[in-house]
Amino acid sequence: MTEQRLRIALQKKGRLADDSYALLKKCGLRFSIRSGGLLARVKNMPVDLLLVRDDDIPSFVANDAADIGIVGENVLMEEKLSSKTKFDADIMMRLGFSRCKLCLAAPQNGAVQTPADLKGTRIATTYPGVMGQYLASNNIEAKAVEMKGAVELAPSIGIAEAICDLVSSGATLEANGLAAFETILESEAVLIKSDRALSPEKQEIYDRLTRRIDGVIKSTETKYIMMNAPRDQVDAITAILPGADAPTIMPLAGNDDLVALQAVCTENIFWETLESLKTLGARAILVLPIEKMMA
Repeated sequence: MTEQRLRIALQKKGRLADDSYALLKKCGLRFSIRSGGLLARVKNMPVDLLLVRDDDIPSFVANDAADIGIVGENVLMEEKLSSKTKFDADIMMRLGFSRCKLCLAAPQNGAVQTPADLKGTRIATTYPGVMGQYLASNNIEAKAVEMKGAVELAPSIGIAEAICDLVSSGATLEANGLAAFETILESEAVLIKSDRALSPEKQEIYDRLTRRIDGVIKSTETKYIMMNAPRDQVDAITAILPGADAPTIMPLAGNDDLVALQAVCTENIFWETLESLKTLGARAILVLPIEKMMA
């Protein structure tokens, strides 16, 4: 019987690719990526990685060339909105990396400063589907000028009065004399899958992998906190620990007034939290990262 292997479509190169590879390696998958290769086989799990262009990933999943995929939400939304047929690929998990924003921008101090100013203008974009949906839902009549790249140059060469493009740091906009004035989509990497049922063998692999991914995501911001605390302040300390279940409390030898308190916090622990703990009498406070986590 032929071995059933789960096929995952990934971006071949770029920031999303690097982050996706890092995620899968944190999940314990062992593989190597060859320059120019289109397929990588995972050595310790029945998984194949299909390495393709990011805008091909939704189509690979929708058309059964891949079982699942990791792609930017912006790419998925554009493919769905631009497709002339029902697009069978949906978000299963949000992965929390490769974040960016799709924004409307225009020349600084120019005639276009708000969405209302877009009426009757031309907007250059590589995301006509997402932008068109935004314009329609806000009753804004404007013309889309579809471009394949270098969208930020459109206003300076007279192609358009505004642009709709991805923004990360904003440095590219600033370098071209542009300023963002509206965010129409906040995007991150997502795990996508079609509605098609997987074979029992592939479903088992998928469930194992998504449990591991969930564990990696949860452990990213989760911290293990340890401290010595006054026994009479345990309730007050527990109340300010972010996202913590009931802590483990143990007596300290030779000191009936203090206890050792340990807890897993599923939210960020800020310096202000530590200062509040100190005010309540906690001492020897340690905050430790968690490498792996499974509920």
